[in-house]
Amino acid sequence: MASARRRVVVIGATGSVGGSVLDICERFSDRFEVTAMAAKSNADSLLALSKKFGARYACLADPTSETAARFAEEGVELVSGLAGLAWLTEMPEADHVVFASSGTDAIVALQRALEADKDVSLANKESIVAAGPWVMPLVRRPDQLRPVDSEHNAIWQCLRSEPGAESRVSGITLTASGGPFREWTVDRMQNATPEDALAHPVWPMGPKITVDSASLMNKGIECIEAMRLFSQPHNRVGAVIHPKSLVHGFVAFKDASVKMIFSRPDMRLPAASALAWPDRLHLDGYEEFSTPPITDWRLDFQEIDAERFPCFGTAMEAGRLGGAYPPLLIGADEVAVEAFLGSRIPFLTISNIIELVLQSYSGSSPSSLEDALSLIGEGARLAREICLAIGG
Repeated sequence: MASARRRVVVIGATGSVGGSVLDICERFSDRFEVTAMAAKSNADSLLALSKKFGARYACLADPTSETAARFAEEGVELVSGLAGLAWLTEMPEADHVVFASSGTDAIVALQRALEADKDVSLANKESIVAAGPWVMPLVRRPDQLRPVDSEHNAIWQCLRSEPGAESRVSGITLTASGGPFREWTVDRMQNATPEDALAHPVWPMGPKITVDSASLMNKGIECIEAMRLFSQPHNRVGAVIHPKSLVHGFVAFKDASVKMIFSRPDMRLPAASALAWPDRLHLDGYEEFSTPPITDWRLDFQEIDAERFPCFGTAMEAGRLGGAYPPLLIGADEVAVEAFLGSRIPFLTISNIIELVLQSYSGSSPSSLEDALSLIGEGARLAREICLAIGG
């Protein structure tokens, strides 16, 4: 039997999304108990958070014996590697598992959590974009899998009170801030520096995802994710630029009505909705979460310019094609962004490299999770070859 408080495991606890989740758990400690947390390598931060929240278990990718001893001295049992991560998600002391890390390392742990009938909050795009066919069938009940990214969480909230809503949807629209290059010309974007791309006007994020947001690749990847999360064909999912970032997503229904979710751009709000479902937490008493005054509701939207943001179109085409192309896209994008951040290629060359990778592939679609993960590696390999060929 579950305890009175929901026992939460946070994968990616030291990152920005993990921090948002932990903030909600701390504010509502009468509702949530953090029993375990995981990080890839930031042992000092993970230990400090484990002590702060009283977590009994923690996981690092490859801890030293000295690190394990430090955790043991604080009464925290440290496990390691992907096996340890999977063990955390299945343990009886877990009611709700939050996947707030990026990359593909946690996919097997996600599968195990779903199979163990845990509630799952998810802020990991790769799990669905690359491995959706081997993750989504494991969802056992409505709302077991709860998106935490603000856009997908908005769509989920629009749909969650509509039984069988997927069959009534005529369109899903995600929103994008437009990033730092929203008003830049193509010529100016060609000369953009990594520092320019990392100056995101709204969301504090890591370097890779911030560059993806600047190119709108991130929004294209999110559209693929939405196709799979909400069982929609590619032609019913799209995105628009919304500079104020107050509306996070729209759902249009077949009866010509539209629902949207409007809130301040703060990751703690979608995290709270996912953690507390089917309840809603009382956040309106906190000034930082308060709804902006109605006179500030600037609901301006812009179409995405394909010439200035070619990465968005490339991602949408990968979503239309399906099969091998989404995982290839993930791998190629990783390498292309790394090359840009290293000042080895211009900003707009990111899209050229990814397009060449997709065009050069002539193999088959993945038939297993292992195949899909291999295709991510293949996309990365092809992108490295192209970067070398063009001097990047």
